[in-house]
Amino acid sequence: MKHYFITFGKSLIVGSTMLVPGVSGGSMAMILGIYTKLIHAVSSFMKDKLHNAFFLSVFLAGSLLGIVSFSKPILHLIETYPMPMLYFFMGAVAGSVPLMLRQAKITYFSWTTPIYIVLGFLIVFFFETTPISTVTADEGADWYTYLMLVIAGFIAAIALVLPGISVSYMLLLLGLYDETMRAASEFYLPFLLPLGFGLVAGILLTTKLLEKLMNEHPRPTFLVILGFILGSLLELYPGIPAGSEIIICMIALVLGFGIIKYISSKDN
Repeated sequence: MKHYFITFGKSLIVGSTMLVPGVSGGSMAMILGIYTKLIHAVSSFMKDKLHNAFFLSVFLAGSLLGIVSFSKPILHLIETYPMPMLYFFMGAVAGSVPLMLRQAKITYFSWTTPIYIVLGFLIVFFFETTPISTVTADEGADWYTYLMLVIAGFIAAIALVLPGISVSYMLLLLGLYDETMRAASEFYLPFLLPLGFGLVAGILLTTKLLEKLMNEHPRPTFLVILGFILGSLLELYPGIPAGSEIIICMIALVLGFGIIKYISSKDN
C-alpha cells in the first residue's frame, strides 16, 4: 500500500509540472524514477491486468489532481519569479543524472557513452529548433485525411512516451495543434477518433519497443533518454541572472538538485 501512496505523490508532481515550459510529463516521470514502471505497466498490461490497471489508475488520478490543483500556482510562481523557478527545474533535471547513469548500468567509461547522450540531445534540439509547420489539416471525410490523422496520432504518441519531447510541440510541427484543440473543444469525433486511434496504437507499440530496449540494451537506451532530458534544458534555460538574483538562483538550483537526488537515492 505504501508503494501506491508514493506513486500517487509522484504523479501529483508529474501532473503539476506538465504545463511548465521545457518539462514534459515523461521527463518528470523519469526524473522521479517512475518512468520505467509506467512503461512496464502499459507494455505488459495484459500479463497482470488487475495490478497494472490499479497502478495506472492511481497514477492517472494523481496526475489529473496535480494538473487541476497545482499547475496554475506553479505557473504563477514561474511568471512571478521566473529565474529562480526555472533554475530550480534545471537543478531537478541535473539531480536525475545519477539515477539515469545507474539505470544505464554504467560501471566504466566508454567512448560511446557521450555519443549516445549527444545523440539524444541532438534529437530534442532538432525538434525544438525546427520551424513550425504552417500546413493545416483538411477536415474533409476522405480516406487520405483519416489516414494522415492516424499517422499523426502515431507520431504524437512517440513524443508522448519519450521524455524531453513535448507532444503539444509535435502537434505544432505537424500543423495539427490548432485543429486538435478546436476538435477537442467541439468534440468533433470525425477528427478525434482517427487521431486517437493512432495515438493509442503508437503508445502500445512504442512502450513495448522501449521496454524491450530498456531490458536488453539498457546502456544505450537510458543514455539516449538522458540526452533527451538534458536537451529539454534548452527550453528551460532563462539566461544568466543579474545582481542579487544570482545567489537566489544558485540556491534554487542546488535545492532542485538535492530534492531529486534524495528522492532517487531513496528509490534505490
